[in-house]
Amino acid sequence: MKTPSTPAIAILVLLLALLVPGRAVQAAAIRIVTSRAMATALEGGLGAEFEEATGHKLRIVTGFSPEFVKRIHAGEAFDIVIAPAPVIDGLAASGRVVPDTRTPLVRSKVGVAVRAGAPKPDLSSVQAFKQALRNAKSVGYLPTAGVPQLMERLGMVQAVKPEAVVPATDTVCEQVARGEVELGVVIVTQILTTPGVELAGPIPPEIQFWTVFAAAVLENAPESAAARELLKFLVGSKAHPVITMQGMEPA
Repeated sequence: MKTPSTPAIAILVLLLALLVPGRAVQAAAIRIVTSRAMATALEGGLGAEFEEATGHKLRIVTGFSPEFVKRIHAGEAFDIVIAPAPVIDGLAASGRVVPDTRTPLVRSKVGVAVRAGAPKPDLSSVQAFKQALRNAKSVGYLPTAGVPQLMERLGMVQAVKPEAVVPATDTVCEQVARGEVELGVVIVTQILTTPGVELAGPIPPEIQFWTVFAAAVLENAPESAAARELLKFLVGSKAHPVITMQGMEPA
């Protein structure tokens, strides 16, 4: 029996690759820069499922959006950026992302974090929430994501200012876990995915708001085609169980 030549074997391998559903002919390393909300989802199973289905590999860089926006503007090469929707819109306005790839992914409510095992404050009404803030020895929140504006609307800026902890990085829940901050007012998904903290509850419905996280492919993306595959996967039904488990909803 005649042994197939090397070129014939190569052609056969290529044809088999084309016939495998969902499997890319050439695997890519997709570099993602993302807020923690989607980093935990990708690391919590979505990333592995996508890699298994496509053969691509994910390289996840997690950060605070003001910091990684600077890196993008400095020309650092990423394939996808995932951040609060206004951040994506700003990058689109400055020509840093491909406009038609802007994709809303998930949204999360705001809640109150306490250290694991600590008493949970009453959050049943707006007045109860305000009293919990007044009673706390310290209150942590980020300078973005709408919480500073919420404090202004409630007239609580001066009341919490002496005890306010507003870090320049996304570390509020870690500070709560270490006992450095008594109450953290952050998105619910971050509370549910940080060891050492517990969700005291969402803030009252009358003042509740959602943070929407969106994604887009960068203009200078080395792996643009593979990045678009990932976007399609993240809005598909297979992603919903992990998103829901982590306290978010599909956007």
